[in-house]
Amino acid sequence: MHKNTGQNLFAVFALAFLFLFAAPLAPAAQEELDFGTIELISVVGNTRIEANTIATYLTVNVGDSFDPQAIDASLKTLFATGLFADVVMERSGNTLVIRVIENPIINQIVFEGNSRLKEDDFAEEVELRPRMIYTRAKVRSDVQRILELYRRSGRFAAVVEPKVIQREQNRVDLVFEISEGPRSRVSRINFIGNRVFSDKKLRGVIATNEARWWKFFTSNDTYDPDRLQFDREEIRQHYLDNGYADIRIVSAVAELTPDQRDFFITFVVDEGEKYSFGVISVESDIKALPHRLIQNMVAVEEGQTYSATKVENTVENITNIAGILGFAFLDIRPEVERDRQNRTISINFRVFEVPRTYIERIDIHGNVRTLDRVIRREFRLAEGDAFNSLRVQRSEQRLQLLGFFREVNIEQLPGSQDDLVVLDVTVEEQATGEFSLGFGYSSFDGFIFDTSITERNFLGKGQQITLGFLLSGRRKNINIAFTQPYFLNRNLVAGINVFRQDFSNREAGFETKSTGITLNLRFPISEFITLGTRYTIRQDKIKVPEQFLVSPFLAESIGNNTTSSIGYSISYINLDDFRFPTDGEQIIFSQDFAGLGGNIRYLRSSLEADLYRPIIGGWVAHAGLEAGYIKGLGQRVRINDRFFLGNPRFRGFDVAGVGPIDTITRQFLGGNIFYVATIGVLVPLGDFAEELGFQLSAYIDAGTLYNAELPMFDQNGDLIPVFFNDPLTSMECVPGGVTTCVPFVTDSSALRVAVGIGLIWDSPFGPVRLDVARVIIKQPFDRTQTIQFNIGTRF
Repeated sequence: MHKNTGQNLFAVFALAFLFLFAAPLAPAAQEELDFGTIELISVVGNTRIEANTIATYLTVNVGDSFDPQAIDASLKTLFATGLFADVVMERSGNTLVIRVIENPIINQIVFEGNSRLKEDDFAEEVELRPRMIYTRAKVRSDVQRILELYRRSGRFAAVVEPKVIQREQNRVDLVFEISEGPRSRVSRINFIGNRVFSDKKLRGVIATNEARWWKFFTSNDTYDPDRLQFDREEIRQHYLDNGYADIRIVSAVAELTPDQRDFFITFVVDEGEKYSFGVISVESDIKALPHRLIQNMVAVEEGQTYSATKVENTVENITNIAGILGFAFLDIRPEVERDRQNRTISINFRVFEVPRTYIERIDIHGNVRTLDRVIRREFRLAEGDAFNSLRVQRSEQRLQLLGFFREVNIEQLPGSQDDLVVLDVTVEEQATGEFSLGFGYSSFDGFIFDTSITERNFLGKGQQITLGFLLSGRRKNINIAFTQPYFLNRNLVAGINVFRQDFSNREAGFETKSTGITLNLRFPISEFITLGTRYTIRQDKIKVPEQFLVSPFLAESIGNNTTSSIGYSISYINLDDFRFPTDGEQIIFSQDFAGLGGNIRYLRSSLEADLYRPIIGGWVAHAGLEAGYIKGLGQRVRINDRFFLGNPRFRGFDVAGVGPIDTITRQFLGGNIFYVATIGVLVPLGDFAEELGFQLSAYIDAGTLYNAELPMFDQNGDLIPVFFNDPLTSMECVPGGVTTCVPFVTDSSALRVAVGIGLIWDSPFGPVRLDVARVIIKQPFDRTQTIQFNIGTRF
């Protein structure tokens, strides 16, 4: 035992001696090592890349030592270039030999098996391109990019396998073989921790939907990570708007089933307590923004349920009024004080001092084709003017309404001084040339063929040129139109329209062929009021088809007539959407005077008014009125200039099915006075119908057409009787007698009323409208039409 102890002590002392005395000698010994000097660098295996080029990547040169660390660094540098599939460095005497295998060049890239996504979609994402150097790392990266594209479209089962086909001269074809797989749908959305709002209510808040068999026009039932984050914020905002200021979205998890076909999404929420607004106050350091003015902009009151949106709206309201007064960069800070015990939130809206600002300059970007002056003339303010946010917003709206740009953004940037602002305008142009080819069907026209060529921004000057042709069961129209905005460099819109119109009014028993030209000029009186003037000269030829029985009241209109008229229209239009308005109003009043030459003389007046207001829950109320009056000046009004009333203007009645009628020929004669009033609502049908593009409306139409102003003599000069014998009794008509007399013409101003519902489908192949109306008040000779169906498309 003692012997072993002595041996152990000897070993310890030996190790200590080596540690103390041998370690300091190691650096000195290392310094004395001689690796030799590189006298030559030889590159072997390169075919495309010059040896001198390869040498520039090295960290060692001729004359340097064969240092293993330096050579290892050179090896890593060559690999990092991505030019080589393999690199080997070895020493042969005093020569450093570098053996390389070059990566091939990509000859072409091919995608196979893809049908849901096109090659253009991949081209925007993948990094590799033909004539680039092939590397496995880049291929792996592009595979992940392609898979990410499919995941965004809901196809998590997609598989991408890259394959390489060797070509001569060290070139390769890269083929991505794709198996797209089925769409991974969201089969279930669950909520945990919600006590106040039901699962159904919260599902209606978010954008993601549960997959159902009927939802074949939507993509919101597929899993999208970005949409999931959006849904998370939507739930949070919903709680914040209903008083739950402490809401926390603990987690939002999407779980993929093992077969990678479905997702289960689970939201875990911590609702917290419900808060109300406490004391609401305002402070302003700007004299031009007094306390009383700001107080009127506050959208919240003490005692109301807390709503984050109302706080944001208040900040926006104050910012907007400050912008109108010339303060572009308002500094407003809501100072929040939360009382958790009483569950109230008090807010002080504090406005800090900022200078009034002026427009230093207006910068425009993105307009490749459209001229700068076309954009600048739409601005409601100029450089040097005081800043006004309302005018900036209106300028942005006017640029958007031009239809020349896909996107318009006006950003307010600080100028060269604190009181100056730069309006930075960025536009993204879109195609303004349009070739349209349309097919459709309507109860009025029957089958319709419509084609036109339009350029709305000719030569980038904002001019519009249109050539159009329409053919239907009733009409054959061709027209050429040109419009020049800002005519003579003033805020005037001038236009010319040359037309030929053939129209068959079967209900009245005549056909019209019209050829003419219209000159028009319009200009704005205010922001929403426009005055338009026009002059029209038109040649009309009226004839009666051979198979038709000619009414004596129609005879004087047959033949050729020339109409030379001047007119005007004054309109007030303030709608949120021209196609499907939900809020706003429009009023259009027009008058035309014929008699400046030609043989036709009359004065025609018309009025059109519409009012749209959102009610609640997506319901929209609509009230409308359309009326017209025409008076012959020294002559009776020709039948082709009269008004005709029915489908589609008056639903529930046939085409021209209302108004004066020749009871013998059963031909409608038109009238000089008409009006139609409409009251209706747009009824929301829920998320399912909205996704499919369905809208439902209910309405009441009421109106009439009368005052035919008929001649007393026919074309032979004979007196036209007012009554004729009753065909049922064959007895001679004696007005005032005991026999029954049937009036030759019925012309009643009595009110007609119809109620109905309309279903509109914004289908993928064009708009479809179905109206079902029931006439509840009518006259004996009126013609009704219960169902009216219209469908059309344009491509």
